[in-house]
Amino acid sequence: MLRTVNRVLLALAGLVLLVLGGSVLAVGLGAPPPSWWMHDGRHDVLLSAADRTRWRDAGWFWPVVIGVLALLVLLTLWWLSAQLRRRRLTEVLVETGDGEGALLRGRAMESVLAGEAETQDGVERARVTLAGRRSAPRARAELALQPHAAPADALHRFSAEALARARDSAGLASLPATVRLRGVRHRAERVS
Repeated sequence: MLRTVNRVLLALAGLVLLVLGGSVLAVGLGAPPPSWWMHDGRHDVLLSAADRTRWRDAGWFWPVVIGVLALLVLLTLWWLSAQLRRRRLTEVLVETGDGEGALLRGRAMESVLAGEAETQDGVERARVTLAGRRSAPRARAELALQPHAAPADALHRFSAEALARARDSAGLASLPATVRLRGVRHRAERVS
């Protein structure tokens, strides 16, 4: 979801800036302004005195301007906080039994889970990402299944073997997972 929002916002901002910047550059270099251009030529000001004072007496104008700008600031802050939020878990707290605990790298656990999933029959590729808190991680897995694989069997083996082993090894009470299954593209086989 966030990746799609980023791409759409960046594409729209880039397109608007490209059109406006190109138009300003062209008019500044002496090209005739386009028909939709708001100014008459290269020496025209951005806002004339009449434009600046036109809405001064309207009681609704400044609250609307301030509301729109506040909404833009809030949306920008939401977008920035979404960019800065960590998506991956960097460490998992492993219970050692002595009350201290140890830290396991999140990428190491992801790599082991993906490697174990790929050794299963019918799984061609696996990608695992950990999220959540280091004392209560959550796994997101994507399994690319070969054409002959049964999705229910692959899901059962992944949860009963790889996830259970990782949960027990890290001493976690639970390791909830979201597993996404997809088929691998393959060429049609010829039957004779």
